[in-house]
Amino acid sequence: MSDSFRETTSVSWFGRIKRAVGGVIFGLLLIVLMVIGLFWNEGRAVQTARSLAEGAGAVVSIGADSVDTANDGRLVHVSGPVTADSGLTDPDFGIAAQGLRLSRAAEMYQWKEESKSETTKKLGGGEETVTTYSYSKVWGDSAIDSSEFKKPDGHQNPPMAIHSRTFQVPEGKLVAFDLDTPMLDRIEGDKDYSISSDKSAAIKAGYTGTKPLSVVDGKIYLGADTTTPALGDYRIGYELAPLGVISIVARQAGSRFEPYQTEAGDALLMVDTGSVPAGKMFAEAVSANTLVTWLLRAAGLLLLTIGFALLLSPIGVILDFIPFLGSMARMGTGIIAFFLSILVGTTTIAIAWFWYRPVLAIAILAAGVIAAAAVYYLGRSRKAAVPIAASTGAAT
Repeated sequence: MSDSFRETTSVSWFGRIKRAVGGVIFGLLLIVLMVIGLFWNEGRAVQTARSLAEGAGAVVSIGADSVDTANDGRLVHVSGPVTADSGLTDPDFGIAAQGLRLSRAAEMYQWKEESKSETTKKLGGGEETVTTYSYSKVWGDSAIDSSEFKKPDGHQNPPMAIHSRTFQVPEGKLVAFDLDTPMLDRIEGDKDYSISSDKSAAIKAGYTGTKPLSVVDGKIYLGADTTTPALGDYRIGYELAPLGVISIVARQAGSRFEPYQTEAGDALLMVDTGSVPAGKMFAEAVSANTLVTWLLRAAGLLLLTIGFALLLSPIGVILDFIPFLGSMARMGTGIIAFFLSILVGTTTIAIAWFWYRPVLAIAILAAGVIAAAAVYYLGRSRKAAVPIAASTGAAT
């Protein structure tokens, strides 16, 4: 079920110019923040890389069968099966399971508003925007505030009474070692936990609500008709982080584990599922650091482009007095913004390299200068050889 309506708004040429001037201020702020962010990212990448290199050289692999106090304070790597003394229970529905963590995902059937705008430029620099608001019922894992809708009448959502929750064992054991909540939080590997239909009776006994309850496709359904959901119906599914073998790289503190503070600056604490060698865990961390560095660089350059585009936006708005000229100007300012972002971004990264990695930066610069000089002299030697060959041919 869905419905929609349209709303038309207009902005004058002077109103658009005023808005563009406000965009200039935001664009300048965005440029400054991105320059700082790109510089910081290079420092973060270097610090993390050095911390991982330091950790890889200091880590000691130990057995999980006993706690050796001689390793207190050292960076250790240990693998082994995780066990827990207590089980997991969702008291709202009487769901019980054995594992590290039981996660409940509750969804409610509710109204959702979506909008789509189409803007047309008018002769004289004005702008007309037609916005279409559409409403449909969807499953949502968080409550949608229908009072904020453009047209709340007829689209009121009921309050969400059942929410997603996570139930985790308070403590676990890695053979002889103790695992507290911060360590357990880092263990991943959650998998879908299907509810079998033969548990319907036990679930109904634990449920204290008034809605009809049934189990469909491994999930709990609260509502009268599972095939035709009504407003306010619930769909509840589960995920379970099972007991199993994990690998840890951390500082040994008695029978527990803590982050290991490196001299480079980072605190190392890594947890992986399965029996993973220390070397592989550090290699994966190095790869992750490289990926994060490049993603942040790309995001920084993109936001720099947006900042410069906002900075140049008044040009297009002013020329929008004749829409064709404004469109041409925006195309040009967009290209300029892109090249300015590349120039400023790469310059910032280069300066950061000299700041954080001076030896490597100088080596790369020296290699570039040597390569350029080699190409230059090779070109000159070839040019000098051409006249000699020509004169020899003429003499014969």
